Amino acid sequence: MEENIFLAGQKPITFAEYLRYDKNCRNNLGAEVPVLVYRMLEFSLKEELRQRYGKQEQIEIFRSAGKMAGEYFAQTYLNMDQPLDRFVGELQTKMQEMKIGVLRIEDVDEASGKIILTVAEDADCSGLPVLGETVCNYDEGFISGILSLYSGKPYTAIEVDCWATGDRVCRFHATVEE
Repeated sequence: MEENIFLAGQKPITFAEYLRYDKNCRNNLGAEVPVLVYRMLEFSLKEELRQRYGKQEQIEIFRSAGKMAGEYFAQTYLNMDQPLDRFVGELQTKMQEMKIGVLRIEDVDEASGKIILTVAEDADCSGLPVLGETVCNYDEGFISGILSLYSGKPYTAIEVDCWATGDRVCRFHATVEE
């Protein structure tokens, strides 16, 4: 592919620049899109990546992308300098305001750092038919990114229950990487 000479020397766009939203650019339609549109994008990307690189690589790419988004979300929308209970409260509020899902903390083991949490009404999967496997890999990364940034420790979140496995909430086990 030839380089566009008019773009030569231009720096790549950053995550924050890509997410900037000018309300004047969607005067009629506004800032929100239906879950259907989000899922069309998500499913088509997953399917294309799976066909090109295999299922495991697709999963890892979605986790990695989710982690990048989770870190950005935490830096941009959350106060990192507060006790865990207040941080979680703020995270719950922001996730609901932005219609990401309804977050609940089931258990926190402060000694090990293990956290069990659920997300109800998850944009990724709520209402999907039973597929026999968890599908919220982007959310795994998103949660990992938020917890890693807040704690200063590398977290990994793994989904253990999902609408796609017949459950009515997504349940994640988040642990500090060793």
